[in-house]
Amino acid sequence: MSRSVKGLVVVLSWMICFAGSFAQAAAINNVRMWIAPDHARLVFDMSGPAEHKVFTLNNPDRIVLDVKDSTLKADLNKLNLGKSPVKRVRSGKNGKTLRLVLDLKRAIRPKSFELKPNQQYGNRLVLDLYEKTSLKKVNKTAEPKRAAGRDIVVAIDAGHGGDDPGAIGAGRVREKDVVLAIAKELKRRLDATPGYKGQLIRTGDYYISLRGRTQLARKQNADLFVSIHADAFKDSRARGASVWVLSPRGASSEMGRWLARKENSADLIGGVGSVSLDDKDNVLASVLLDMSMTASREDSRSIAKKIHGNIRRFAKMHKSHVEQAGFVVLKSPDIPSILVETGFISNPGEAAKLKTRSYQKKMADAVYKGITQHFERKPPALTYIAQRKAASNKTYKVVRGDTLSVIASRNGVSLSALRKANNLKNDQIKIGQLLRIPTS
Repeated sequence: MSRSVKGLVVVLSWMICFAGSFAQAAAINNVRMWIAPDHARLVFDMSGPAEHKVFTLNNPDRIVLDVKDSTLKADLNKLNLGKSPVKRVRSGKNGKTLRLVLDLKRAIRPKSFELKPNQQYGNRLVLDLYEKTSLKKVNKTAEPKRAAGRDIVVAIDAGHGGDDPGAIGAGRVREKDVVLAIAKELKRRLDATPGYKGQLIRTGDYYISLRGRTQLARKQNADLFVSIHADAFKDSRARGASVWVLSPRGASSEMGRWLARKENSADLIGGVGSVSLDDKDNVLASVLLDMSMTASREDSRSIAKKIHGNIRRFAKMHKSHVEQAGFVVLKSPDIPSILVETGFISNPGEAAKLKTRSYQKKMADAVYKGITQHFERKPPALTYIAQRKAASNKTYKVVRGDTLSVIASRNGVSLSALRKANNLKNDQIKIGQLLRIPTS
């Protein structure tokens, strides 16, 4: 090899090494903070991928974030730390490594990960700050209330949130804002109805993982999980609301997942978490899981059909029937689960409707009526609705010596109510006659 060629090889090698090290360098262009009930999330917008490590220090409590070959272009003084566990964020350089130090108000457990670019953001480094108690493993799901007349609990999941705005429509209408407003209205309607209780999966503008949403529903002993979203498509002419349940393929894959991890799982199935798979052999576990998921899917389809019918009275539907998919949020084997796409936010006409309070109320009302229509017909055991239904179905067989006024008094109802319940024009009754006893 000639001396000139050798020189060229050396130069090229040096340029490749330099280019490689240059490509690895990444700047932090912006920092954002999101506050959730159980943790705070710091999101660092990066100009590219970067290696990092996190560790904690005490006396005083601090978290140290080292980002290799990085520079800080964001202004940390603009970061709103008011409701977070962080007092302040300091920065410095340790050689080529950028070091960020978080001075804490109390001991916190950090969890970090990187996110690749998506449609809204570029590379991101996420640092979640959990209260130490929130990460402790719970070996047993909280016991559901067994007192007579408990409420039917509906877990209401407003999709997306925080750093994930969901679909963005005409006029910068954000899916995460629209669906949270509908979720809050649905909760208000349920809470105002005796025998029902709405539980919001997220109460504000923060993100919860897909599996985390169903785990929260199970923790709340939910009888139903409703996930609310708004659709989007590249063609702005696409429109129509839709209602979704779990597909057979999605159910099969989830059964496999649960059976594969049952030995190390504290998750429970069957009627708000009353049956554990941990101590069952494979065959029995498979049978129990199949029974639980079959019952859950049947109830899901029943509720979905009612909601679909309610929405179509005032909105165009994307399909004339309830649709099926393997969405993660529909995969709870023990909780009937549905997903409602309230319309295409990418369609200017539907986006304009979805951002109005009146349309949000219409949508929430359609979901509310579908839920109550189902549970009035098939209430879970030991609930107020089940007791009320049982009382309304109470009958009495007339025996010798009975009078209508005595039967009314004995059952704590008025004589007029007893006549009305049985379509009686007078007080004449016959031995052996079955009378319907109305609720008092």
